[in-house]
Amino acid sequence: MSEERADSPKVRIPPPLVFAGALALGFALERVFPLRRRKARLAGAALIAAGAVLGGWARILFLKRGTTVLPFRPASALVEDGPFRISRNPIYVGFTAIYAGTSLLRRSTWPLLLLPGVVLVIDSMVIDREEAYLERRFGEDYLAYKAKVHRWL
Repeated sequence: MSEERADSPKVRIPPPLVFAGALALGFALERVFPLRRRKARLAGAALIAAGAVLGGWARILFLKRGTTVLPFRPASALVEDGPFRISRNPIYVGFTAIYAGTSLLRRSTWPLLLLPGVVLVIDSMVIDREEAYLERRFGEDYLAYKAKVHRWL
């Protein structure tokens, strides 16, 4: 294992795959066991746009600070501004909004029913590891940030 990879949160599953996998499973279930919803296309499109803006903004800040968005690589900077003032995980909040919006846009209920499980997996298998790593990496600076800003919203 490279030294770079050793100093990381050691997240084993890429978070976008958790969201994409559950969304695909939900759409498959919708085909087999349809649970049609009323029209919600406008709300879905708005959630997708909001999620993309939030996640994109967070990603741009990571790039500007020279740190990575990949949770299996080491962080080189603690980002606390922009959307990170309201959430310690705006990228995951963005993924969640995009996921929910896609489900609404497609009028598919199953993915929405799976979403709490997705959030639980991200929370316990990704964010817990990332936060433990960031505490080790940035110490008191991260603990102070963590005390000010909520994990999700």
